[in-house]
Amino acid sequence: MNRIRLTFIISLFALALFSCQEDEELIFDSPEITTFEMGEGSAHATEPVAYRGSDLHMEATILASAKVSSIKISIHGHDLEVGEGETAWDFSQTYTSEQYLSTSFEFHEHIDIPATAPVGEYHVVLEVTDIVGNISEIEGHLELRSLVHISGFEMDADVERGEDFHVEFLIAAAHGIHSITVDIHAHGLTPAAGEVVWEFDKVFEEGYHELSEVEFHEHIDVPANVTPGEYHVMFTVADEEGNEQEYDTYIEVVNN
Repeated sequence: MNRIRLTFIISLFALALFSCQEDEELIFDSPEITTFEMGEGSAHATEPVAYRGSDLHMEATILASAKVSSIKISIHGHDLEVGEGETAWDFSQTYTSEQYLSTSFEFHEHIDIPATAPVGEYHVVLEVTDIVGNISEIEGHLELRSLVHISGFEMDADVERGEDFHVEFLIAAAHGIHSITVDIHAHGLTPAAGEVVWEFDKVFEEGYHELSEVEFHEHIDVPANVTPGEYHVMFTVADEEGNEQEYDTYIEVVNN
């Protein structure tokens, strides 16, 4: 009888030990996101910049101990000002396609960006969940631009009539630059004898046409007989698909 009890106790101990080992084997590490990149969709760019009215490509390499059950992408803006004709944009989507329900794969998706989304900085989160409930995430920041983007603007604040003034700025155009128009005019100026209110309208193409990134750098002559005062200066950059971006400022023409 004692021998039977001993055998039974040993069997219970062995079963408990086996169960513990089984439980230990069922402990899975959280999924690992080893690479993460995003950028302009059409070029599969890796710089975290995209253009409204276009698409964003996103890639990540995922390694998991337990099979992945879902991948979630969230995108939202940081206190962005919503301008006229714009609509606040937030994006959230969960992906459960068969190619992602695995333990080792490349996540690759393209996300459409509305043409009315405000430009500025967006916070991006990629979240991976496996079948046992482990969650891993990685974050990044995306700069959303207009299809035509103007930055680094510099121009003289005033100019003597009969002289020239300097202007420069950077242009990024996803579909290539078609033209740059400069329009200068005034409101409410009354010319004295021998003077004229200055009007300037010129299209610049040479050295800029079809380029996607360039510095606009020009010197604009001011006639000697213009009426002194404040003039409105408007720059309009058009791309090859008809998208435009404007930048306006003022310059003071003074007597020489």
